[in-house]
Amino acid sequence: QVQLQESGPGLVKPSQTLSLTCTVSGGSITTNYYYWSWIRQPPGKGLEWIGYIAYSGSTYYSPSLRSRTSISRDTSKNQFTLQLSSVTPEDTAVYYCARVVNPARVGAPPTKREYDYWGQGTQVTVSS
Repeated sequence: QVQLQESGPGLVKPSQTLSLTCTVSGGSITTNYYYWSWIRQPPGKGLEWIGYIAYSGSTYYSPSLRSRTSISRDTSKNQFTLQLSSVTPEDTAVYYCARVVNPARVGAPPTKREYDYWGQGTQVTVSS
């Protein structure tokens, strides 16, 4: 059974960089054809795909967030990390990490059925 767990600060000041880590257990982040994703849900809104890092280490980002986003990994710890720079209150959301299985369109937002495991989510508030 694959498990994902998000961790990181729950409060970030405007203009700073939000940094979250997802720790994966029960499966390796380097296993072929899995893509390790970050998604967020602002209050009262739907889910928004941020980006993912592939089993190969390649990264893909949502065009709307690409200029501020970086996803990296530490294979020795089986973790992947999200950094979102220059945050504003509009970046306040519940942030999720999840696994995507062999997406039909690499680099595009995954469909719901392409996700198979999710973390429980972590609230991040951007406020001074």
